[in-house]
Amino acid sequence: MPSLDICFSPELLPLYDLRGKVAVVVDILRATSSIVTALAAGVTHIVPFSELEACRAMAAQGYLTAAERDGQQAEGFDLGNSPFGYLDGVLPVRGRGVAITTTNGTRALHLSLAADAVVVGAFLNLAAVAQFVRQQGKDAVVVCAGWKGMFNLEDTLFGGALAQRLEAEFDTTSSDATLAARHLWQQAQPDLSTYLLQSAHVRRLNNLEANKDFEYCVQLDTHDLLPIWREGRLIANA
Repeated sequence: MPSLDICFSPELLPLYDLRGKVAVVVDILRATSSIVTALAAGVTHIVPFSELEACRAMAAQGYLTAAERDGQQAEGFDLGNSPFGYLDGVLPVRGRGVAITTTNGTRALHLSLAADAVVVGAFLNLAAVAQFVRQQGKDAVVVCAGWKGMFNLEDTLFGGALAQRLEAEFDTTSSDATLAARHLWQQAQPDLSTYLLQSAHVRRLNNLEANKDFEYCVQLDTHDLLPIWREGRLIANA
């Protein structure tokens, strides 16, 4: 039986051997939620960057550029890290490629590329993630983007939710990290939004008047779409 493990922070990834495994990269607030939304809105592909300048330079190749640092849109970019940037109609996004860099999520993605398959998870596409991991039949690791290298609650809760969905086919009991995430998810599941109001990242977003983003990102199974890493970019898995 394959196993599901959870890496609470990219700083812990050196302790995990991702070779031969599926990596599920998650940054609920807000990078991976925005990536799912962007592809659902008709963006053709997304190229993630760790650094602002490399991302900004993609504009010369016709890309829309999206950048966030410390929760706010970086100066000189088309978009920030809000999913509503792809939904509000201010910028036409359908048929465009997007270059993106964020504080946590894109870094976690680049650090996960040793895996056999790298996919992007969010509460928005939880069912699609579970189906893909189930179909692969390989050991899987949820890579939580965290916050500047530290643990965060919302990404860990996603890991717990995924573990619950896969418990019949995957070993979700041999890792203390997975056990802890499942216990947290069981506490949060009856009212995820209210449970997360106590988290540090939600308080940061609310201070930035981004409560609408928070409410959007904690919705379950609104998109039957899986962003997957292919040849240096993220595309919607067909």
